[in-house]
Amino acid sequence: MVLKLFVVTSILIMIVFSIVMIAEGLFFERFYRMSKIHALEQNMSHFEDQYEQVGSSNQQVSRLLGAFMNDNDTSTSILNHRFERISINPYFLELQTDRQAITIRVPADGMELGAIPNGIQIGDTTVIDGIFMDEDDTVMQLVAIQQKNEDLVNGLTRVKGKITDLMLPEQRSYNPLYQDTLIDEALQDWMPKLEQYESRLQDGSLVQAEWIDNWSGVQYAILIKSLAHSENTERYLFVMTSLQPVGEAVEILKKYFVYLTPVIIMLTIILSLIYSRIVSRPLVTLNRAAARLAKLDFTMEPEIHSKDEFGELSRNLNALSQNLDTTLKELTNMNVKLQVEMEEKRRSEQLRKELIANISHELKTPLGIVKGFAEGLQDGVASDKKDRYLNHIVNETDRMNALIMDMLELSKFEVKAIHLTFRSVSMTKLVQNVVDSFSHQLEEKHLQCKLNKVEELFVKADFRRTEQVVSNLMSNAIRHAVENSVISISIERAYSGKVVTVIENAGPPIAEDDLNRVWDQFYRIERSRDRKSGGTGLGLAIVKHILELHDSEFGVANTNQGVAFSFTLYESRGEPHE
Repeated sequence: MVLKLFVVTSILIMIVFSIVMIAEGLFFERFYRMSKIHALEQNMSHFEDQYEQVGSSNQQVSRLLGAFMNDNDTSTSILNHRFERISINPYFLELQTDRQAITIRVPADGMELGAIPNGIQIGDTTVIDGIFMDEDDTVMQLVAIQQKNEDLVNGLTRVKGKITDLMLPEQRSYNPLYQDTLIDEALQDWMPKLEQYESRLQDGSLVQAEWIDNWSGVQYAILIKSLAHSENTERYLFVMTSLQPVGEAVEILKKYFVYLTPVIIMLTIILSLIYSRIVSRPLVTLNRAAARLAKLDFTMEPEIHSKDEFGELSRNLNALSQNLDTTLKELTNMNVKLQVEMEEKRRSEQLRKELIANISHELKTPLGIVKGFAEGLQDGVASDKKDRYLNHIVNETDRMNALIMDMLELSKFEVKAIHLTFRSVSMTKLVQNVVDSFSHQLEEKHLQCKLNKVEELFVKADFRRTEQVVSNLMSNAIRHAVENSVISISIERAYSGKVVTVIENAGPPIAEDDLNRVWDQFYRIERSRDRKSGGTGLGLAIVKHILELHDSEFGVANTNQGVAFSFTLYESRGEPHE
């Protein structure tokens, strides 16, 4: 056993070591590049989102570009629709002099990295030599940062002040000011390939390419992605990152493994020998214990009390007999859970069948009506009633179309394809507008709508979807209200910064067993499915999905007068956007 363990352990260690060396030589460089490119792709997508937010603010775009270059160690530029660089200085200093604030631009070319002293911080007082770029002397092109009292070069202007803000090259592997000057050359070499990539860029896809600096021989990865359009003007993000660290890392690893190989071989032999002797002793003891367990003899415990894996195995063998009863109980519990899951699956299958049956039922009736009237028109029966027949056909077609549209919208909610746009909405005005839109239905049924007079309350919600919720609940209240009654609507500030809206109608109550089912698809309180009551049976199901996306607390309850539907939305203290 000792010899077998020694041989097997030695061979396994050498095989693993060989695989590591081979994998390092074949795949490490590719993996390193893929990881770096993938991280850049994600950061470019994040940059696109931030770029949309800052809009046309040159100062914010400059800061955003400089931060991206520092965080990702890349040379980056924004291109116009002709794939020409847009003049943006990603690195700058904000200087407050005795008279005014001055923006110091660090040029992308003509500067050396050593020209920018290390350790510059906000609050430092410094002297800048440069050239003003505007008539108001508020923007200066940096030429030199003076830390000593040197003579001013002819043609330059010197300013002194306190640094209030800055964005300078940080955490970049090479001379960033030199590397950033290579963008024009890389872009010029890439332009002949534009035609084969232009369609992909316009579709929003990311384009990758490689470029080699002829002067230094350094290989670069180039990534180009289209940005958001602003005033019908296309913008592209051009990112160039050096791949030189990849090759250097691979070469260092190869040299490291060459020196490490003899040490690994010696350690393998020594450790395998020691390991095989240590392992063999407790294995014999565990073998005896296993033989007793095979005979169902659980009275004797293994004699190993070490704190390593063998001691743990010994304790586990001892606990095996004690845990048999516990295991049987757990199996029983798992069997109960399995039955519950099977019941849930059966219920899901039943719901699916009911959904298909409901859809078939809802479409069968209007189709039958349409067919009957159409056949009557085709056969020339009751020609004097042609207009009425056509009117019935149109009404039933509208009913089917409404049902299908509700089903399509409900399917979007169920697959999480609906995205809300939250803003500050006046709940009071929204409800009033919805009530006004139902004035005709209220008059037809001789109903009155009473909205409580409270202060105007604002909520954080999606305006269109919230309006849809109120409309569906209002339509439901009118449909089930008795004639010559009052529909009451209240909007009040509730607990924990929420606003609660309650819509109550006077009418027959809902059975207690049905209160939780009114939100189901195609569920109707009328067992006879009376078509005169209207509705597709999907309105409350859609309301449920919308309120869940708003993280709302909603429900339905019977009152002394009839039925009340309620829901909550988070209160907004901001200005309304309607």
